[in-house]
Amino acid sequence: MDGRLQTETVNLLHSMLRHASQRYVNNFRGFSREIWILAGITFVNRAGAMVLPFLSKYLHEDLHFSLSDVGTVMMAFGAGSLLGSFIGGRLADRIGFYKVMVFSLFTNGLLLFALERIHSFTGLCLGIFLTMTVADMFRPAMFVSVASYASPETRTRAFSLVRLAVNLGFAAGPALGGLIILGIGYSGLFWVDGATCILAITAFALLVKERKSDPKSQVVIPEHVGRTPWNDRVYWLFLFVSFLGALVFFQILSTFPIYTRDGFGFTEFETGLLMTLNGLLVFLCEMPIVGFFERKHVDRLKVMLWGMLVLAFGYVALWIGGPYGVLIVYTVAMSYGEMFLFPFSNAFANHRAPAHVKGAYMALFTMTFSFAHIVGAKLGMETVERFGYTANWALMTALALVGAGCCLLLKRRIQRGD
Repeated sequence: MDGRLQTETVNLLHSMLRHASQRYVNNFRGFSREIWILAGITFVNRAGAMVLPFLSKYLHEDLHFSLSDVGTVMMAFGAGSLLGSFIGGRLADRIGFYKVMVFSLFTNGLLLFALERIHSFTGLCLGIFLTMTVADMFRPAMFVSVASYASPETRTRAFSLVRLAVNLGFAAGPALGGLIILGIGYSGLFWVDGATCILAITAFALLVKERKSDPKSQVVIPEHVGRTPWNDRVYWLFLFVSFLGALVFFQILSTFPIYTRDGFGFTEFETGLLMTLNGLLVFLCEMPIVGFFERKHVDRLKVMLWGMLVLAFGYVALWIGGPYGVLIVYTVAMSYGEMFLFPFSNAFANHRAPAHVKGAYMALFTMTFSFAHIVGAKLGMETVERFGYTANWALMTALALVGAGCCLLLKRRIQRGD
């Protein structure tokens, strides 16, 4: 009897595992060939993008910039990203997303090679500004390309698939980046990042043909007549929510890496492992989460609200403090916060945008992330330098809760028909 019970238990567990794995795989079905290629080149590019997670540490520890100067350079980073997102969105509407993507990534690779040779404060401010202006022309064009190559029923999952490629690359990149720093120094990061940019976009140009706009997709829906991103008040409130979420989350790339060294004595490799944990969690969990919420038809704004609350929880953990485990709690909270927040904000922006001005809408959406870099890096660094890390964690908790409140307000305005 015991043997039969044991066999039945094993069979049940096997059946449950097979069912769960099948459900996971089903989340990846239905995508076009172009979406898979876009995800693939995104992974290659992001796996090589090792500069960003270590940029604040590179400026502070290798070039010996003060925290205030680091914040200023990161502001130049965000300002270039802001301008690049605006230009990229306008050009995507005018000349097409394909040309913008090819120009952006190829030129960005060349600029990264040059940036490695610059070490002065003024030179780095200007160099990083120019590099990010060119680099972030890619983002709104990429969002438009996903909307173009994906079918309507797979569009939200397609955005998640590309984000999944970003995070999988981000999982591999920081750990490898930490090893490169330990082996040959920070200069190696710029060369690897530049080379992967050129490799990724060359593969894209060879494998994917440019898709011209479908005239039917440009038909203006009557309720969208006269709507632009500049006069859409609901969209501006949504952009404010996106800005707060990005500002709070991006502390993981600016103040948090320095905190791991100052507070816990972590090496670059150990910090990279925490970033890798973030990427792996997103890789394993985001598509099932998005698929589950889509099947259950959960409102996007409700999921975004949950994301804000989870981000707030992560900063409460740092605020309270504790042993090494608190860093893992924070990293896990940031991972689930971004999984709830970012895929559904992407989908909300794309759904809200009329077809004939989609590039402009997506440009403003990506600009909120750039603006969050400008404000978040400087705000975080200045807060840490003047008042300490605990004050910064308290501030981020408050901002995440403000974002949650704005999600509720946005939901009410949508229900009101605005």
